[in-house]
Amino acid sequence: MSNLRELCKGLPLHPLPENKGRRDGLPHAPVRTPNLSPKEEQLALKNALRYFPPEVHKLLAPEFAQELKLYGHIYMYRFCPDIEMRAYPIENYPCKTKSAAAIMHMIMNNLDPSVAQFPQELVTYGGNGQVFSNWAQFRLVMSYLSEMTEEQTLVMYSGHPLGLFPSSPSAPRLVITNGMVIPNYSSRMEYEKFFAMGVTMYGQMTAGSYCYIGPQGIVHGTVLTVLNAGRRYLGVEDLSGKVFVTSGLGGMSGAQAKASVIAGCVGVIAEVDKAALLKRHQQGWLMEVTDSLDHCIKRLREARKKKMPLSLGYHGNVVDLWERLVYELDTTGELLVDLGSDQTSCHNPFNGGYYPVQLSFQEANQLMAKEPAKFRDLVKESLKRHVAAINRLSEKSFFFWDYGNAFLLEAQRAGADVMKKGGNKTEFRYPSYVQHIMGDIFSLGFGPFRWVCTSGDPQDLVTTDQLATSVLEEAIKRGGIFRKHRIREFHKKHLLFFRGEVINGGFGLVLDGTEEAERRARMMLSWDVSNGVARRCWSGNKKAYEIICQTMEENPKLNVTLPYDVLDESILEKALRC
Repeated sequence: MSNLRELCKGLPLHPLPENKGRRDGLPHAPVRTPNLSPKEEQLALKNALRYFPPEVHKLLAPEFAQELKLYGHIYMYRFCPDIEMRAYPIENYPCKTKSAAAIMHMIMNNLDPSVAQFPQELVTYGGNGQVFSNWAQFRLVMSYLSEMTEEQTLVMYSGHPLGLFPSSPSAPRLVITNGMVIPNYSSRMEYEKFFAMGVTMYGQMTAGSYCYIGPQGIVHGTVLTVLNAGRRYLGVEDLSGKVFVTSGLGGMSGAQAKASVIAGCVGVIAEVDKAALLKRHQQGWLMEVTDSLDHCIKRLREARKKKMPLSLGYHGNVVDLWERLVYELDTTGELLVDLGSDQTSCHNPFNGGYYPVQLSFQEANQLMAKEPAKFRDLVKESLKRHVAAINRLSEKSFFFWDYGNAFLLEAQRAGADVMKKGGNKTEFRYPSYVQHIMGDIFSLGFGPFRWVCTSGDPQDLVTTDQLATSVLEEAIKRGGIFRKHRIREFHKKHLLFFRGEVINGGFGLVLDGTEEAERRARMMLSWDVSNGVARRCWSGNKKAYEIICQTMEENPKLNVTLPYDVLDESILEKALRC
């Protein structure tokens, strides 16, 4: 087995490591079907070989070509390191700066099999949230980071390490871009070709920026979403006895189970991949699992009646679950669900992000690779059934929202009845959680923030959690967004340790206790929070307006352009008539 020092030596060429191919016992990414032309296949192969000296091309070329043919992408399995992939304490990494060691720590956490969705394909979550495009890139980045000083910056383009560049101690140690495609060529089909050719990569929000920390990264946001949905749509503070139905347990969606229990409701989460379901159960995110719809409905009724918090994982397709809930409503008159959403990777519906109800998990993966056009048709049919069931339930006191996973967009493209009656062509009949549920919280400048303890010492995590608790309790005084007993319940019972169409930006900081680190944090956090709250002002949020005005009074260095009140409606109407 390799050690960290050997891992940081760059590409192993003399001798080349043994090619063990795809390893058994690990979940693997679905086969991609990019439909490359012969010329595009040549370019894909050429781009992969450019990482290696000519003397090994004769051996590697047919191997890479075979991967492209079998899997639709060149992952370079030969160079997948023979090391226990996990986040080691940063002092273990052979680096010249703590910042570099922290980045290496996060990269290896992203690829830890207990964290990553498809670790050998370098996919962290979401079906296509890549850390790198291939294993050569991983090894080169680790080598660069081991050499990097406080006067250098590593530049990354869609998994490709461009190199180390001269900079300064106050500059970022790492600058990353992912998925930058010219708009005229940014269709899904073109993207699949570009990824297969190794020229772009979809890093999602935290996979390709190396700051993914498992479902724990969004459990707080999911809790607040469920609680606020209860307040907004059900008019209740206490969700005891209320039922939340959703789907997805593979990546960040795993947070839904834990969030349901913390919020005090009954959470029923469907997942087609049994391995993902059992993983969440074994890790403690999920209380119970079943593959029986009858048992699912029975447990749901029991927990609902007793007002007992429960997270129940249903191994099956969520469409079957929704349609069973419709059947119960139509035959008994009983509405068994109060809140609903979806966290499948619907931004990637035809490559493993959404599984059609007509097929088993295994059948779907086979058809996806062999007959992609037929698979797409089944996905569209499934989405229409999915929406039809939700629409039937929403005729009663049931409320559904979009979780920002492109579910409503893809359903609309499939021909499902999701458009708002009397609305414009971009308005859906169901709300988005960002605008309608979490907007008031975002207007306060409250989160989402996440942190890790690179020391690997659990006591350090306890310390940061105590600090987080004090921040949350201060938030209670300002806005009452999170009840105190929920904070305590979260920290005592639910603390876990872990080793579509948007542009996202962010930053990461290494806080090592120095005055310089504090200076950087104050500068960046001030900008990040104030920037977010100021944007909410222009969306008409009065609370955000009040907060940003108060902040400007306290900080003379902040000067924000504020919106004026909307003109009198009669003036607008008169102007339009003219």
